[in-house]
Amino acid sequence: MKNSPENIYDELKWRGAIFDSTPGSYNVLSLKNVTCYNGFDPTAPSLHVGNLIAIIGLIRFQKYGHTPIALIGGSTGMIGDPSGRTEERKLLPKSEIEDNIESIRIQLMNLLDVNAKNNPAKIINNHEWLGKLKLLEFLRNIGKYFSVNSMLSKESVKGRIERDSGISYTEFSYQLMQAYDFLILYEKYNCQLQTGGSDQWGNIVSGINLISKVLGNKDKSNAAHGIVYPLITDSSGEKFGKSTGRNITINPNETSPYKFYQFFLNVSDSDVIKYLKLFTDKQPDEIENLTRFTIDEPQKRIAQKDLASYLTTLIHGPGGLEKAQQISRAFFEGELMNLSPNEIFDVLDGSPITDIPKSNLEGKGIRFSELVVKAGLAKSLGEVRRTVHQGGLFLNDLIVKEPDQLIKISDLVKGSLILIRHGKKNYNIVRIIT
Repeated sequence: MKNSPENIYDELKWRGAIFDSTPGSYNVLSLKNVTCYNGFDPTAPSLHVGNLIAIIGLIRFQKYGHTPIALIGGSTGMIGDPSGRTEERKLLPKSEIEDNIESIRIQLMNLLDVNAKNNPAKIINNHEWLGKLKLLEFLRNIGKYFSVNSMLSKESVKGRIERDSGISYTEFSYQLMQAYDFLILYEKYNCQLQTGGSDQWGNIVSGINLISKVLGNKDKSNAAHGIVYPLITDSSGEKFGKSTGRNITINPNETSPYKFYQFFLNVSDSDVIKYLKLFTDKQPDEIENLTRFTIDEPQKRIAQKDLASYLTTLIHGPGGLEKAQQISRAFFEGELMNLSPNEIFDVLDGSPITDIPKSNLEGKGIRFSELVVKAGLAKSLGEVRRTVHQGGLFLNDLIVKEPDQLIKISDLVKGSLILIRHGKKNYNIVRIIT
């Protein structure tokens, strides 16, 4: 068995999780345990897969004995981070931000060990201090340490200034607030390290410089440091989690465990090993074996199954993984009728949906051929008859032999829908409305 990394820096480096770091950060992390933090702004009700590298980063730091802080931006979320944005963020109502804070806090509580004996994780809201700031005091005591020239040179600002829309003073001030967060955490919790995405490098360096200027710390062993993670993209260059056209979140009410599992199960062979290193705790020899399987037997998707199983268990627990795998088996083995209506909608997401009144199925019911035309799977009754005679139409996954058979209430799946299938995979969901 190949040796595992001896410290968190080597671990992150081997996994390809370090895009950049401040000089001396390796020495500090290899010699002692520190307190570190990563910020999460509550701009949405849920964290998403784009946050995974930061979340898992905090988990890794804690496993190596360091103390992680997840900082929820209750105040910075009211301002909006310009990093990675081409346009001004829409300012959210305060009540919506407060709801998002609570949702994200619960998610982080479930992922980080807040009860660890020696290094319990902390989940903190920066509104505790930023919400109490007085403008004049902040400008006198903090603002004087920032050069406008330096602020304008930051990538997050420079890119926006070059556009016609520019950047508001609101978002321009974000880097001061994030730097101030680092100063407060350094003073109050002896937090020496901030982590974040590569787009946060400028903001992190601003915080390090602020700490140095305000406190004048000459002790290198207690200096503030930063590590930034790479921007995760897939093999096509798409930003991680965005290629599906939707945001894959870790909230099961927004992205079900099944969809979450399928997202990682469908990762390409060219991406899966990279993701296994970044997002799982697989060791070097395990990665080597999975690499060999991916090259020799790609059709088995062994590496993808490992990745999907690991992350679904991490985010949704063993029960979430079991449910995701159960739904997956039902779909691929043609047993959709064993699923609940909600699970069917989940599996067939993107399939056409036709609403018909329940009254159409009452009494004698409606002819199958008429229902197929209503659902848009055929243009005429004659086309339905021809397709039925060719064995190409299915009702609730049973082949239809008589185009004019009557469809009644008793044909509903779990009392709420009907599935019409044309060929092997073309489903239409008929949803009953009352």
